[in-house]
Amino acid sequence: MRDHAKGGALTEVTFYILLSLYTPKHGYAVMQFIEEKTGGRLSLGAGTLYGALNSLWEKGWIEPCGDHTGRKKEYSITMQGKEIAEKELARLNELVSIASEIIGGAV
Repeated sequence: MRDHAKGGALTEVTFYILLSLYTPKHGYAVMQFIEEKTGGRLSLGAGTLYGALNSLWEKGWIEPCGDHTGRKKEYSITMQGKEIAEKELARLNELVSIASEIIGGAV
């Protein structure tokens, strides 16, 4: 995964995963969230999603939560993950602001 905590841009998929986990969800619900919020533009396969979830867990940005006795493991965003998501939102807002100045809000 190309995401970096130190000022680098998150991938779009990573950002959506973090956003989805502000409310705890299992993997399939994360896939549904992303597909719904992007109008089907982004659609993740199970292998891609679970690889990303494992990577984000290793980074400490998300964590398992709730009861782990069933097959569906739920995840939630950690405080560190929220900080990363907030930095990405600020980066994107800055990008949109600069682009709007240059383009003149024509879009």
